[in-house]
Amino acid sequence: MTIHEAIKAARLKKEWSMEQLAAAVAKHEGAAKPLSWQTIQQWENGTTAPKRTRLKAVGEVLGLSMVDLGLDAPEERPEPEMFDLDAHPDLVRVRKVQLRLQAGVNGFAVEADEGDGAPIFFRAEWLQLRGYKPYKLIAIKVKGNSMEPSLYPDDMVVVNTADTEPKDGKVYAVNYEGEPVIKRMVRDGGVWWLASDNPDQRRFPRKECTEGSCIIVGQVIHRQSEQI
Repeated sequence: MTIHEAIKAARLKKEWSMEQLAAAVAKHEGAAKPLSWQTIQQWENGTTAPKRTRLKAVGEVLGLSMVDLGLDAPEERPEPEMFDLDAHPDLVRVRKVQLRLQAGVNGFAVEADEGDGAPIFFRAEWLQLRGYKPYKLIAIKVKGNSMEPSLYPDDMVVVNTADTEPKDGKVYAVNYEGEPVIKRMVRDGGVWWLASDNPDQRRFPRKECTEGSCIIVGQVIHRQSEQI
């Protein structure tokens, strides 16, 4: 007996309609809504078959074993191949850090901040083609809403600390009066400004980037985000 025939025979034995079987399977799986009766019809006429994980649920609500459904042996899957990414010759890991800044001080200190997020790796060739030096790259977490919708809180950005020359329209990590901020540099009226991408300019007005109060840490070259 085929899987399709076994499902149909067991349903009829229970005197269930296709709608009843669809609802029972969905309830067993904890789904928010039942399957359509057309799905059951396709299973029974052989147009489609349930995936293995769903087939187990179908068997349990109908009282059928895997043997009854023609699946007496578990599906064999190859063991996943494990890689040590840190030792991979083609990948470079970027440090996740927190910035430690002081007002009016050009230098900056960092401390490790790996947190719970995924590590950030780049292909060495990708960095080389763009002239980025791995030891000059750091990854920091975005705080606040001032750069939405370009950047969201808890996004990770990679900063090239070798690039501290302001460019109009580019995004930078900046030491602004001793606080680390991420802003877009804008040239207007012969003056450099720190601008936010958030359209609420009353909450996030642009600020003049003057010598001493505004020190560029580096240009943002990459974003890692869970926002879609």
